[in-house]
Amino acid sequence: MNKSILTFLITLISFQTFSQDLLAELTESEKPEKEYVFSTFKGTRVVNGQSVEVKGAGELEFIIGHRFGTINSGAYNFFGWDNAYIRFGLEYGLTSKLGIGFGRSSHNKVFDTYLKYQIVRQSKNGGSPVTVTAFGSTGVQTDTAARNTPFKSKLYYSTQLLIARKFTPKLSFQLSPIYVHINRVDQLAENNSQFALGVSGRYKLTKSVAVNAEYFYRTSPVSGTSYHNCIGLGIDIETGGHVFQLVFSNTQGMVDRTFVGQTTGDFFKGGIHFGFNVTRTFQVKKPKK
Repeated sequence: MNKSILTFLITLISFQTFSQDLLAELTESEKPEKEYVFSTFKGTRVVNGQSVEVKGAGELEFIIGHRFGTINSGAYNFFGWDNAYIRFGLEYGLTSKLGIGFGRSSHNKVFDTYLKYQIVRQSKNGGSPVTVTAFGSTGVQTDTAARNTPFKSKLYYSTQLLIARKFTPKLSFQLSPIYVHINRVDQLAENNSQFALGVSGRYKLTKSVAVNAEYFYRTSPVSGTSYHNCIGLGIDIETGGHVFQLVFSNTQGMVDRTFVGQTTGDFFKGGIHFGFNVTRTFQVKKPKK
């Protein structure tokens, strides 16, 4: 073969290969970067229940929850203010997706701990349409009612899948199927294992004020039980590094075993507990770039 023809063919093939590589690089560079959705909910909780949010890597959140007695308990109890329960909690972001938490409630003197992992995050430009977070918790009841029982009888476990979408800058919605197992219960009032479907939402009124609502529907409560489905309303007020939330709910419990299966108040008959949640976030470890 003539050397000129051979040289021409080699040059043509090389040019074609180079053109294809250049076109691939240009096409790749034209793809928009994935843009994630932020603040589907402002905090790691909607009202009583968990939200899809997790703390960032190296962030530590300090949580204080207060629940007073029922408003319909009358003036003698100062409309519930004389009967208060409190929970202190800490949540830490091990990574940008994985968090660990710990808390202690005066209600039933429960110590609880949990892991929270964000499986996928809602994004624009053809990404995931929802944020999905998995949650697992275990706790131990240490009040006098559980003092003389075996340790395993004091334990409870729960697992939850949180699925949320931020539809607009103001409106978010979440589904929260949850399974709770308590090793020792009053069989006349509740089952050891309970499944509930949580439905919740958030609507932002102003730059610093939002309204949250949630409802947990129990699928198979004991017939004739005195316990009710949990309803919660919250008003979020952002004040710098703090989020202050006013709470109106028919439960005094602030852990999943209590508000899912042991809610005592009838919301529509005045069995409402006023309370509040206060959160403060600290950056204790600088995240890696």
